[in-house]
Amino acid sequence: MIRVPTCILSSFQTPQISHGHDADLFVQIGSLTKPLTATVLTALADDGILSLDDPLERFLPAPNGTGITLRRLAQHTSGLPRLPPGISGPDPYVAFDSDALDSVVQHLDTLVTTPPGTAEEYSNLGYAVLGAALVAATRTPYEELLHRHVLDPLGIADVAVDPPSGTRLGRRRLFGRPHRPWTMDGAILPAGGLWATPRAGARLLTGLLVERSLGEPAPAWQKAGSLLWHNGATGDASVFAGASPQGWILVHRLSGRGAVTDRMALDTLRRFIRPGAS
Repeated sequence: MIRVPTCILSSFQTPQISHGHDADLFVQIGSLTKPLTATVLTALADDGILSLDDPLERFLPAPNGTGITLRRLAQHTSGLPRLPPGISGPDPYVAFDSDALDSVVQHLDTLVTTPPGTAEEYSNLGYAVLGAALVAATRTPYEELLHRHVLDPLGIADVAVDPPSGTRLGRRRLFGRPHRPWTMDGAILPAGGLWATPRAGARLLTGLLVERSLGEPAPAWQKAGSLLWHNGATGDASVFAGASPQGWILVHRLSGRGAVTDRMALDTLRRFIRPGAS
């Protein structure tokens, strides 16, 4: 049986760390990046720099009149598909750079699968476009926006685009050889490219959803009853983060099998939350 390195941090029990995981080393957090990008969006809106309902073409060279707004990108109701065109292979996002994104933006009207605002379809492409719009609106690099509007106000340092190799934890191949992670620092970064230590991830979760230090949760968070949550997965890692009035949990595993990670987190929540509790 393959034993997957796992880290469980929660308000219900002491940290559960097994099979070589480490709560203080950087790991890929995949789409848990999205709530941070959406928090930057709401912070810029609160500062009056932009409006959630601004059309995308105000900031990027998208076709006029698509109906795609910043809010719809953040809420996955833009009508854009899940993935950018041409995403495939063992390192699927490696060629999705700024030039590729520019080309996609100029032809967004040909990619929309449903009229914007009419249906929800989870979209990595949508968040890549949203991140580019935030950078264009402020003329500020994404990483600087993230620090200015999310990490620094919360006092969190251990979140990065490209952490030093000696501080990273990744999946291993046969005989312990390191497995090369997906390249996620290009245009896809705002959708899923960040690294963080699990402890930093837990502090983000509690700061944004429990203490609500930066205001109401951003529109990226998913909702199931009283539970606000988001997950993420890359080829080598998966994470689930969620909070309800009864407590919070973050599970990170060095496995891209996100469904297993989600189930582990939800099973833990069920053990500690009373049925019917609000």
